[in-house]
Amino acid sequence: MKTEKNISEILGEKAAYYLDYVCEKITKDQLQTPSKNSLDNVFVDSNRNPQVLRSLTQMYNHGNLGGTGYLSILPVDQGIEHSAAFSFYKNPAYFDPENIIKLAIEGGCNAVASTFGVLGLNARKYAHKIPFIVKINHNELLTYPNKYNQTLFGKVKSAWNMGAVAVGATIYFGSEESDRQIKEIAEAFEEAHNLGMATILWCYTRNDAFKTKKEDFHAAADITGQANHLGVTIQADIIKQKLPTNNFGFKEIGFGKYDDEMYETLTSEHPIDLCRLQVANCYMGKIGLINSGGGSNGKSDLIEAITTAVINKRAGGSGLILGRKAFQKPFKEGVDLLNTIQSVYLDMKITIA
Repeated sequence: MKTEKNISEILGEKAAYYLDYVCEKITKDQLQTPSKNSLDNVFVDSNRNPQVLRSLTQMYNHGNLGGTGYLSILPVDQGIEHSAAFSFYKNPAYFDPENIIKLAIEGGCNAVASTFGVLGLNARKYAHKIPFIVKINHNELLTYPNKYNQTLFGKVKSAWNMGAVAVGATIYFGSEESDRQIKEIAEAFEEAHNLGMATILWCYTRNDAFKTKKEDFHAAADITGQANHLGVTIQADIIKQKLPTNNFGFKEIGFGKYDDEMYETLTSEHPIDLCRLQVANCYMGKIGLINSGGGSNGKSDLIEAITTAVINKRAGGSGLILGRKAFQKPFKEGVDLLNTIQSVYLDMKITIA
């Protein structure tokens, strides 16, 4: 891993805003923060069996961030979720699934997350070289009008057979299908644990009512935080969530349980405080929160990715799961981007706020 980019220089005039902030609402001493001993501190007395702990250890000890308690995961399931042509037209090489795995390996990632098809086609060649995470459900894009639904694309046992160390799944909390998805994925996660695999939940929110005339609250800290809390309840070992973009979702849509004092007690307007509420909802950081990197916007990708990584780390999160910003670039540029993100988590000067 080689990176000479200075994080402060990348953040520019916002450097002090992100790097010097101290959380005074939910303080860092209340959290279980990532470290080389994270798995021992959290899971040794849990109901996870030794095989699950071994699978988690394989992920946490692999790649450039191995042994730090942090994760850098390359996820590429956009061929289904966003359509393959739209996802890969900027770099058609990734129609060939082997290149996805090569990018994760060369980029020093802890693991690669993708579909049954992508990983299954290359399992014998690569399953022992980088941890596989099989995404077991998807929202396919051909149904019109599109709906907020996730459908199982295969069996947990099939992921185990191909040598995967973990399964990933999405639940659209708030959607009409969420009850079925919760039940379905809870059962799938139980089976995965019984087989010795770890579990990662994409805790996304989907409901037209979450978007008001004033603002879109799908990524509000309070609503996504509750989605996280539901995710850890069905025993996800790692939570994936979008970085919060605002707050007061429950208050603005007039739904759920909320109190003005709750917002005053737990959060401020600072992005690190908003992300910390997400971490707190993951059992105060005992279940690792990885934030997503979002779509590719070209020249601003590096700044956006580094900003997300700094917010996640300083909030007490456990890393980044970033795909499009890396694979929609030439191979070497994708590797460099992943390495620069990883440098945030390796930089001891960037501390928990």
